[in-house]
Amino acid sequence: MQEPLELFFSFTLFLSLLHQTGQYGSKNISCCPVSLSTARICGCLRVRCFFHSKYKSSQSSTYKKNGNSAAIQYGSGAISGFFSQDNVKVGDLVVTDQVLMCWEFIEATREPSVTFLVAMFDGILGLGFQEISVGKAVPVWYVDDALFALFLSSTMWLIKEPVFSFWLNRNTKEEQGGEIVFGGVDPNHFKGEITYVPVTQKGFWQFDMGDVLIDGKTTGYCKSGCFAIADSGTSLVAGPTTVITMISQAIGASGVASQQCKAVIQQYGQTIMDLLLAEAHSKKICSQVGVCTFDGTHGVSMGIDSVVYEKPGRSAGLQDGMCSACEMAVIWMENQLKQSQTQDRILNYANELRERLPSPLGESAVDCGKLSSMPRVSFTIGGKVFDLSPDEYILEVGEGDKAQFTGLDIPPPRGPLWILGDVFTGRYHTVFDYGKLRVGFAEAA
Repeated sequence: MQEPLELFFSFTLFLSLLHQTGQYGSKNISCCPVSLSTARICGCLRVRCFFHSKYKSSQSSTYKKNGNSAAIQYGSGAISGFFSQDNVKVGDLVVTDQVLMCWEFIEATREPSVTFLVAMFDGILGLGFQEISVGKAVPVWYVDDALFALFLSSTMWLIKEPVFSFWLNRNTKEEQGGEIVFGGVDPNHFKGEITYVPVTQKGFWQFDMGDVLIDGKTTGYCKSGCFAIADSGTSLVAGPTTVITMISQAIGASGVASQQCKAVIQQYGQTIMDLLLAEAHSKKICSQVGVCTFDGTHGVSMGIDSVVYEKPGRSAGLQDGMCSACEMAVIWMENQLKQSQTQDRILNYANELRERLPSPLGESAVDCGKLSSMPRVSFTIGGKVFDLSPDEYILEVGEGDKAQFTGLDIPPPRGPLWILGDVFTGRYHTVFDYGKLRVGFAEAA
């Protein structure tokens, strides 16, 4: 008889192996909503299956057939297969159908990407909300009546609180790569007080975030607030291209030049400056100069592809790209104006930024010799400023260093949105509190 489906090998062991890869983040350890997608398949003949542990339902007396098909597309890689049901073991605890009426997971029968072939883990444990889960599968940590799935049993208390927490060990010389605690927090892994913010939307662990700072100076973009997601499934910090470009310029990261940004600044730069000095409404300036066709917020994200990748022969795309480029330029210039910079300096700054748009491939190269002169990048959460230093947001890779920032443009009402991945959660111990619907951060110890 097969033992209960164990998550230790697929999740906790993966954390302990991270140090062998030289980094402590991966796009494949995820706060995505699905319960579990695993490469352990009965009768699997694919190459990937020979490199990973496999689940064999025929050897389990507690297996229950479901059979509904499922497919998941991750940031890197994809799987498809079918749902099954069984008991699950987390550490020394076994979640049975007495605790959770049906704990469903996906048996992966197809993994077309090379991502999972080379991965040093066997499955993915999803820790998001049921509201966006594939097939409305119930995550291992909660049930419909808002009780923590591992918290309540018909015969015994399994854990203390409806909380789980992450600690990622940044010391690459130690064997243990990190720890996930179900039922509370480990006080040995953080110092100071935990700053909590409410979950604003069930789905991902989303909350409201305030200003983003570069060396203590506002970037201006999130002055009225932005949305943010704490995500263990993302290695980088992802955010609006407008701000990521400002960060790239400040740290000297390589970028992608935009001819549309260049055209906007050359043709309309001084006019934009004059309107800002006249205290015109910044969100209406681009329509006033005739670049955008309407007043209000066009949303930089709507045309960012056109800004980075000019597509000849498509007038609508060109217009959207010019509009997005203009909106970015207004934000850049307004921010510098508030810092009392001269007009010449502001225009030069805007011209520098249009050469620094983040690469669509993600990480950008930086000069490793200038690490000590790079600025802090900070995020305001719950009224507190959380800093990232250069040695925390720069990753040493082979012959050079890579900045762990990437552009992500989500239009309103879902955006602007930031994703705080392992770069951030490595520095700050992260607490997911389902009982009180909040996310907490404290300096990792």
